[in-house]
Amino acid sequence: MSAPNILLIVSDDHGYADRGVQGIHADVRTPALDRLAAEGVSCTDAYVTAPICSPSRAAIISGQYQQRWGGQWFDSAAFPPDDVPTLAEILRDQGYRTGYFGKVHYGGETVGDRACPPHHGFEETLYGLAGQSFGRLNYLHHSEDAVSSYGQPAAHHMAVQPLLSGDEPVEHEGFLTAEFGRRAAEFISREDERPYFCMLAFNAVHNFCWQLPESELAARGLPAFRDWTPDVNDSFAEWYDDVIVPNLPHGREYYLAQLELMDAEIGRLLDLVDDNTIVVYTTDNGGSTCNFGDNTPLRGTKYTVWDGGIRVPMLWRWPGHLPAGRRTDALVSTLDLVPTLAAAAGATVEATDGLDILPALSGETDAAHDTLHWDCEFQWAVRSGPWKLSWVADTPDTQHLKTYEHAPMGNGWSLTNLTNDLGEQQNHVTTEPTLATRLQTLHTTWRTKVGLPPLTVTM
Repeated sequence: MSAPNILLIVSDDHGYADRGVQGIHADVRTPALDRLAAEGVSCTDAYVTAPICSPSRAAIISGQYQQRWGGQWFDSAAFPPDDVPTLAEILRDQGYRTGYFGKVHYGGETVGDRACPPHHGFEETLYGLAGQSFGRLNYLHHSEDAVSSYGQPAAHHMAVQPLLSGDEPVEHEGFLTAEFGRRAAEFISREDERPYFCMLAFNAVHNFCWQLPESELAARGLPAFRDWTPDVNDSFAEWYDDVIVPNLPHGREYYLAQLELMDAEIGRLLDLVDDNTIVVYTTDNGGSTCNFGDNTPLRGTKYTVWDGGIRVPMLWRWPGHLPAGRRTDALVSTLDLVPTLAAAAGATVEATDGLDILPALSGETDAAHDTLHWDCEFQWAVRSGPWKLSWVADTPDTQHLKTYEHAPMGNGWSLTNLTNDLGEQQNHVTTEPTLATRLQTLHTTWRTKVGLPPLTVTM
């Protein structure tokens, strides 16, 4: 059989509970993602490498822990070094044509540097540099006219700068989710004898979800909501508090509308691809509860090392190779995307922190990783088997996130058994001191391996 096509879909801040197949919320409608689950494999214990986007995305594209080049939080996040091959470069060298459509946010990117998709293996691109605009892309406006109309600093905060194709600016006024889906569909449908790798990185369902087409607002009976304008509103920080939980009217409805519209684009792509196509869906970090996402039954939100910040939906479909409707609780990570997709394409990856998880997905084995690690400097966690040890410092960072992003962080040591305490409510640090010490030692050893300094706080 010829090499499989590959469609990798990465969404933004999608809540763990917010898929119809989960059966948690009756108002969540995701028929395409539910179809993907029915026709493929659902990973219940899938994790990202960071509870925020930039460092997490660096690991997705490289298959390596981003801490190896110092990426722990927004201020240290960076694209992998030049000597680390990206997934696109690996597949390009294997004879694939490569396309990237969507949000880019690995750190403080500038046009033309390696973090931009055309400079790390993608031959066809339409993308926005979210690192130039508070980590977001506007859902509706990307043009010089929009920049002029919004004025500064609102144009920067509301992320209305033109998109890019290659290194050239591209203006687009219209719903960005639909445009990214359309461009991905065009790329997939193009006549070419080479297999394709298409990476589709939606900016949905990141805030600000009220940025919907007028027709959608009308059809859903939702009022329009105005973006921040400094001559009308208070300071951005004061305005921001009014557009997150619990203050934004219709906030959950806006979020669900964005989710439904993204799901519709995914559905169109599922209808388009053939059976010799691997389709993978995941998101960049845990759901953002301040943006009305829900992570039930997990504790926590984006920004935290509770499972709500780092455990994510992950779905794989490859007809004839992976069973339909299978669920696996194997411990897997977005680190595994690179080695798994490379292996499926017939390539080998020498330096990776991930695993080829095709055996775990197919049911050939029930196991994948023994241990996974997270480290944001002021908070860290390690999971080994069912046990998870975490530590959170009481610092200005954690206090800021608690107040500004409505993200309670916790404080101090926590040891939980995720098999019988998925919500991380029972702390076993004092009752299982030997186990806690063993996990701390695992994390200490891992920090040395990836080049981080020794822990400053130990039990």
